Amino acid sequence: MIERTRILIVDDELVIRESLSDWLNESGYYVEAVEDGAKALDKVREKEWDILLVDLKMRGMDGIEVMMAVKKIDKELPIIIITGYPTVDTAVEAMKEGAYDYIVKPFNPEEIDLIIRNIIAHQKLLKENLFLRQELKRRYQFKDIIGKSNKMQEVLMLVKTVARSNSTIMILGESGTGKEIIARAIHSESPRDEMSFVAVNCAALPETLLESELFGHEKGAFTGAVAQRKGKFELADKGTLFLDEIGDMSPKTQAHLLRVIEEKEFCRIGGSKPVKVDVRIISATNKNLEALVKDEQFREDLYYRLNVVTIDVPPLRERKEDIPLLVTHFLHKYNIENKKEIAFVDEDALALLLQHNYPGNVRELENIIERAVVIAKNNFIGSDELPPSIKAAPGKTAHASIVEEASLSLDEIEKIHILHVLEASDWNIKKAAGILEIDRTTLYNKMKKYGIDRE
Repeated sequence: MIERTRILIVDDELVIRESLSDWLNESGYYVEAVEDGAKALDKVREKEWDILLVDLKMRGMDGIEVMMAVKKIDKELPIIIITGYPTVDTAVEAMKEGAYDYIVKPFNPEEIDLIIRNIIAHQKLLKENLFLRQELKRRYQFKDIIGKSNKMQEVLMLVKTVARSNSTIMILGESGTGKEIIARAIHSESPRDEMSFVAVNCAALPETLLESELFGHEKGAFTGAVAQRKGKFELADKGTLFLDEIGDMSPKTQAHLLRVIEEKEFCRIGGSKPVKVDVRIISATNKNLEALVKDEQFREDLYYRLNVVTIDVPPLRERKEDIPLLVTHFLHKYNIENKKEIAFVDEDALALLLQHNYPGNVRELENIIERAVVIAKNNFIGSDELPPSIKAAPGKTAHASIVEEASLSLDEIEKIHILHVLEASDWNIKKAAGILEIDRTTLYNKMKKYGIDRE
């Protein structure tokens, strides 16, 4: 249940306390009332309040004195001054000392309700802005990476240790585990944090385009090169270059990358003038590079150049104690994005989330919570809001029990798995293709082959 706005009334007149309490209770607020400043301060120390209504003229401490004392306990608490003496000086003094607003006796309920609603809207906006600022920082700050499990704590300790060095780092982990977040955290904790962090997905571009993306090109270097263009290495000078999916880089580009690492300079495509750069390289992959080296698909010398320090990011299924923390985080995030107030995930739904194996890792969990927030009709998420892939028998995914049937062909198993991943990613083709580690065209072709569509 969403907690009601909590209002404390401070007034030495019984009739004012009772009438205000009745009006505000009828409007759905939680209300308490006290008759003097001392009791008000006790209440503020004991509990959290959203709004204070304080009478200006009271026996003992007056309203201004109460307000100043309260501000020492909670300087952000909005206070409305109640006054029977509506002068300009009164208003100026109250506002100067930190009052949010003031109301004049005799007052009408609609005026008070309007002021309170404005305060609630203002406080909500402040909280949203704070969260969005934290989200912006979250991509860069080591301390904001979510994970209390031993495995994640080990990762975070290693991140903090290596970040201050200038060593080349390789991050290993399955798709969706948050390798780029780790890379950004390393950059944010490094001496290069004031300079650029530049990311390149090596699997997203064909060889010729990737080389242009990395090293830039001169005007006229190829058809369509109408102007000189700086590459990612130049843009990351003095900063950090993150090479994601490094295992998908072609042998030719691997050779060029090795030369840049060794010589700290390169030529733009179509150019002859060397460009010197000072770049820290962080690479990432979900592939077994040692196996690729054995198969001569990845250069051994480049592998050792990139793999000075290795950080293994565990899959979500190996750190399930982090799931409740991640659920709370994503719930907060998508409440704000969708202007909703989903208060919690109920026990049944959380139990289902904890038993799932997450082939798409944290990215899959985030998508599940986003979908649940969007479709939820109540102020909580229950099992009805979870996708069918989550509602499997304990310890199994929705398709696991089917795959166990020995009579299924490879095509049938592939179809079932693709369906499962599509459901887990809410039929987002880009996300599903990422989880399956294929490109979108291949996924579309397989969907057509197996007659898979959302309907």
